[in-house]
Amino acid sequence: MSDNNSKSPKLSLQLGSLDSARPLLAVAAGLLAAWFLWAGVNQWRANSAGKTLAGQRDEVAQKVGQALTQTKKRVADAAAAPAVVTAAAGTDPAALQSAFAAAAKGAQETEIFPADLQAAYAGLPATGYGKLAVVEAAIASGKPEVRVARVGKGNAFVAAAPLPKGQVAVATYPLQPVQAAMDAANSGNGYLALRQGTATISEKGDKGLVDGAESLAIKVPGTELRVAAAAPTVGAGPFGLGGLASLIAGLLLLALAAVALAWPKLRGRRVVVASDVGAPTLAEAVEIEAAAAPPPVVPDSVPLAAIGDVPPPSPVVPDDALSVPAVSLVDVPAVDAGIFRAYDIRGVVGQTLNTDVAHAIGQAIGTLMQEKDLQRIVVGRDGRLSGPELAGALIEGLRSTGRDVTDIGLAPTPLVYFTAAQEEGGSCVAVTGSHNPPDYNGFKIVVGGETLSGATITNLYQRIISGRLHRAAQPGQLETRQMAPDYVLRVASDIQLARPLKVVVDAGNGAAGELGPRVLEAIGAEVIPLFCEIDGTFPNHHPDPSEPHNLEDLRRSVEEHGADIGLAFDGDGDRLGVITPAGANIFPDRLLMLFAADVLDRQPGAVIVYDVKCSGALMPFILRHGGSPLMWKTGHSLIKAKMRETEAELAGEMSGHFFFKERWFGFDDGIYSAARLLEILAAREDDADAVFAEIPEGVSTPELKIPTPNPHAFIERFVALGNFEGARATTIDGLRADWSDGWGLVRASNTTPILVLRFEADDAAALARIQDAFRARLLELDPGLSIPF
Repeated sequence: MSDNNSKSPKLSLQLGSLDSARPLLAVAAGLLAAWFLWAGVNQWRANSAGKTLAGQRDEVAQKVGQALTQTKKRVADAAAAPAVVTAAAGTDPAALQSAFAAAAKGAQETEIFPADLQAAYAGLPATGYGKLAVVEAAIASGKPEVRVARVGKGNAFVAAAPLPKGQVAVATYPLQPVQAAMDAANSGNGYLALRQGTATISEKGDKGLVDGAESLAIKVPGTELRVAAAAPTVGAGPFGLGGLASLIAGLLLLALAAVALAWPKLRGRRVVVASDVGAPTLAEAVEIEAAAAPPPVVPDSVPLAAIGDVPPPSPVVPDDALSVPAVSLVDVPAVDAGIFRAYDIRGVVGQTLNTDVAHAIGQAIGTLMQEKDLQRIVVGRDGRLSGPELAGALIEGLRSTGRDVTDIGLAPTPLVYFTAAQEEGGSCVAVTGSHNPPDYNGFKIVVGGETLSGATITNLYQRIISGRLHRAAQPGQLETRQMAPDYVLRVASDIQLARPLKVVVDAGNGAAGELGPRVLEAIGAEVIPLFCEIDGTFPNHHPDPSEPHNLEDLRRSVEEHGADIGLAFDGDGDRLGVITPAGANIFPDRLLMLFAADVLDRQPGAVIVYDVKCSGALMPFILRHGGSPLMWKTGHSLIKAKMRETEAELAGEMSGHFFFKERWFGFDDGIYSAARLLEILAAREDDADAVFAEIPEGVSTPELKIPTPNPHAFIERFVALGNFEGARATTIDGLRADWSDGWGLVRASNTTPILVLRFEADDAAALARIQDAFRARLLELDPGLSIPF
């Protein structure tokens, strides 16, 4: 053995080991390079396809817009034809019909509607909801209007033009230009659709992408149509890398593989391996190592018999024995059953609600999600002082069950709902006391897109008190995210005001104080903020717009600034109050009528849901506008559940919650509702007072409240006494008695220990009579009640 080799046997062995591993390193690097490069190319292709699809979408929108403009011109020209103008000035309907049919070249059918539309409404549905909606639009605007509507068994352009004596000429044209535009578009591997409201008029491409098409939708200018698009999604590259980063990483790995293969040449000499002449054999290497190693040291105190003893082998444990059971019985804090209400969880901080209870609620929600195979949940909180601690405890409880949490921090409840709508699974918790006093807080919960209420809320309580809560081996991940910019962009991309409006916004120092003004400014309003600094003590007034006295500051500010409208949000931003320039407080049921007329203009026949506290004028108003009215129980979660069941396009509550499914997500959102209101007002030349003067209004009261220790038990006794003489009873939520000239309601609040009452009548005398009847029965059950009327 040479001296040189004898000096470095270990080095020779290491070099030999590395050299023998070199091919494996090259193969591994090559495979990784292929993975990264494949991911990068796929993302590049997807990005390119998305840009191409967006171009096709824009082209379709332009062609559809041109077709609508041409159709509007055709009906306008036909209505202005000399023969039609002459016939319209006469008294012979048949002559007018004949003249218009001759002038409307290319129309599939024509019709003349008289100035009085009572017969047309009475003839529904045969008249055609869509056709009647276009007629109403032409009357309202005083100019030709065009919509896509159902005619017979298919869709068509329905164009209407007003005539000199109040009649409306209607012509139906085929949708061939629209279909031609769609046929000419190249959707590639993506999806394109022309939509109006929730109706899809034409579509092509991969229908498996239909659910995500609204994210890339654009409006057809000057219409209610929009072109939706969706491109196939490609996930992020390895380790979440983007396309360019994946390509760079792939090239670097490819270079590494090449270096590994070329390493012997790069070293410039032959690698010495264990089989080389002069290198030690394996036996020699072992002897060298043994000679170099120091002898073992045996302490004197250790018996000789113990030297060489081997500890007994550890028992073999099956893999499944190491797993954590799906549900474990755990110790839980004392929890007050009273905080689990009909449609959310609500309690007084420091009394019935603390961090231990919030943690247990998080565990219960996480356990429910685990059973439903749902992984991610969004958490946000309002501006109450107890919010950070309660939200933190809730998040830890959720994570303890293995759920991944997206924490969006301080946010109004609609932003929490909005974020959940973007996430797979659609689960969220808004930590909020809503409109309750500052010492209250609570949780509004959505799991898998379903707002928990009733039995599902009670089930959370049962899980907690029985200790049936899931514990994961590893806590779930926590991500923080800012979602306000996405929300503002989404609303602003859908709504832009036709003219600027000056708006006073009173957030009542609630959670909508920052986001509300941002959204309204983004859609084109001039915003004057009032109490928009978020402060959980609510130093100026209580954030409940359903109480008229909470709107006095807003009323004065609207008058002082000469504003077009005043808007008020509640503590977590999911409710809306309205004050007009003349100082009128527009009750939410009348506001719902305005929203319903707007929605039904595009969605004839749509279901409109409203709660038992709403005006008796609401049902006939919805019917006159071609909709399907449905009265239901009060409560945001109950209303949302009924909307899902009936596929309603709109819903509203007397408390100021509004739920838009048309063009939105179906959750209650005071900020978005404010934007929709401004959109309607900006499209009209009249001021807000003139617009609301067109909405029916009787003699009515706001919500009246009577404190009582157990309101639900009181209502059971009240209903048991039977109905009032001469009235029709509705008992889906308390007791509502409807007479021919008015109605009254008493129900139990599900958030605070009070009775809620409301009355409405054709005149003051009828209102007094109905209130007297209710007062007598209330005092019969409890003479000590403090009656506020």
